[in-house]
Amino acid sequence: MNAAPCFGNLTAKILMNTNQVGKLTELEVLTAVIKLGYSVSIPFGDKDRYDQVWDINGKLIRVQVKTSHWKDDNHMAILFKTKSSYGNITHRYTKEDIDYFATIWEGQLYLVPVEECSTEKTLWFDKPKNGCAKCAYAKDYVATEVLKQF
Repeated sequence: MNAAPCFGNLTAKILMNTNQVGKLTELEVLTAVIKLGYSVSIPFGDKDRYDQVWDINGKLIRVQVKTSHWKDDNHMAILFKTKSSYGNITHRYTKEDIDYFATIWEGQLYLVPVEECSTEKTLWFDKPKNGCAKCAYAKDYVATEVLKQF
């Protein structure tokens, strides 16, 4: 199966570079957050570690947006990288850089605290075949539920 990223109900089948795909994901996340009734600020330039700042009931959170891909052919999980690379330099995000990672899959927005991530994050839709007891389930990171804590 093709692991092309999904934007709403439209699968990206045209050739795009990773920057273009990332910008489309940022736009889709931005749209979802605004539809929830929150304000979003975009930092000017590319020097900040975060892509967006969300105003959630007066609390500002720094969000790094990442594009998700199917983890396997069984479509039981999505995976997104939680690091950035510039040439030969790889950077792992920390609490000093951002508060959350955001990703969107089939129209559903997910929000994952940075401290729960290493260099990638897998969100499972069903229990994996290996019976993983500590797996992260997508239902636990649905943004509308996560944002209720604010």
